[in-house]
Amino acid sequence: MGQQNSPVLKYLKQMVIYCLIPVDEPSNVDEQNSCMVRCWKQITKCWSVPEEEPSTNQDFLPVQGLIILERLANFDLGNFILSNLAEIMDDNGNSHELKQLAAEILKNLAMDRNTSADIGHILVIISSLMRAFLSQDPSSSTNSNHLLWKNAGQALAMLAMESRDNCLVMLMEQGYVFIRQLTTMMQDDRFKCIAASLLWNMCEHAQSELSNSDLKELSYILREVLEGIMDAEGAELEVLIGLSSQICQVIPEDFAREVEHGQIKEKFIKRLVEVLNAHMKPSAHCPRIRRVIVQHAIYLMEFNSRYANDFHKCWMVEALSMVERTPSRAENYRLFSGDTGLMEHNTPLTALVARAKELMGREWVRGISSVT
Repeated sequence: MGQQNSPVLKYLKQMVIYCLIPVDEPSNVDEQNSCMVRCWKQITKCWSVPEEEPSTNQDFLPVQGLIILERLANFDLGNFILSNLAEIMDDNGNSHELKQLAAEILKNLAMDRNTSADIGHILVIISSLMRAFLSQDPSSSTNSNHLLWKNAGQALAMLAMESRDNCLVMLMEQGYVFIRQLTTMMQDDRFKCIAASLLWNMCEHAQSELSNSDLKELSYILREVLEGIMDAEGAELEVLIGLSSQICQVIPEDFAREVEHGQIKEKFIKRLVEVLNAHMKPSAHCPRIRRVIVQHAIYLMEFNSRYANDFHKCWMVEALSMVERTPSRAENYRLFSGDTGLMEHNTPLTALVARAKELMGREWVRGISSVT
């Protein structure tokens, strides 16, 4: 309340007015009949406010807040919010600050699967987000431009998560070579996480639509991804392992050639097992890290069973057994908002662990048989 005139608060107020209150306001009679407003009036009667004090705009804020909440609770289709956000993002006359806030709202709304699908049906939203994300040079932008770029990229990454339809919309957007532009962004540490997250989702959900040139681009950045895994930590490490896992699944021959010819196979597999052992207490900061490591091991062993021996040498079976003994509720979800898990996984981690141990067991038995 002490910063009522701050620029951020002013923009938030504008967003509330523009996004949540319909242009065709209901009549005063309808508002007076509102259950919430009637309730509010009853509450205010109980307050001992001197009559001589003039009313201010602040006095009406609770009433406006209740009206907004009531409309949202009643799912007022005449309101809803996405079309207004689309207008903000698509209007070149709007300030970068306003667009940046709109992109941030879209990012948060996209955390819900159903809302993410609704956003994807409004093509102008994804087009506007891609324009904000890909058509600017973040390194030479002002602070507001950089925030718009960042929020637009995060919104796209959230929309791409768990959504084949949204991934296809992005991939088919005219005027962009999406995969190439994302792989170029991977060269800059400032943009690596967002670009890697988008590439991860493109590989996972739109693999059938990736062109030969797209696959070549993924192959070109593979060494950089593998090198990044050796040094990264936390959320960045999770994203890079997730991307590496998907590249392994999409172009397994290229992946095997890179780790074999680069003579980093043993080092890479050891790193995966070490990270797995280091995250026996998963956190909401990187809830998928054990899952993506186990999935990566599965993809490698399904492509070539000889990788099972390499994992055996690094004590992978023991690490997998420890994962079984230390389940975490956090690992059931793709991301967290505060303490709330969102986008629950369809396949439990225990099932992936069982599959990895099965693949390792087969190769172990095969190796014993060949010796005897």
